[in-house]
Amino acid sequence: MSRGYDELPEEEAGPVVRPYAVTGGRTRPSAALELVALVATTSRGLSTARSPAMPPEQREIAFLCRHLQSVAEISAHLDLPLGVAQVLVADMARDGLVVVHRPERPDWRPDSELLRKVLDGLQRL
Repeated sequence: MSRGYDELPEEEAGPVVRPYAVTGGRTRPSAALELVALVATTSRGLSTARSPAMPPEQREIAFLCRHLQSVAEISAHLDLPLGVAQVLVADMARDGLVVVHRPERPDWRPDSELLRKVLDGLQRL
């Protein structure tokens, strides 16, 4: 006999809010963000994160990025689709809540071996 959605433990039930609702339906960030771009919370971001006015996903990003995190790591740690993480980080950067450190050569593309290692690391999280 299968369990109904209402019978699932909270951690198995999945997200309560659909990802597109978190971004107001937007699927692309306002500024291009590479997966390897590093994100750090500003002092303004930390003080705002202590306020209940900040959306919960942005609050989680602010606390997570007290230590440098890549956009890909933010996505993995918070179990958010990559596009959602990119939109949220871009919004936060626009508002001065985080600073984004972009790669020196944004046109550089990693080789397939490096991508395989990154994927393996993300899957271990």
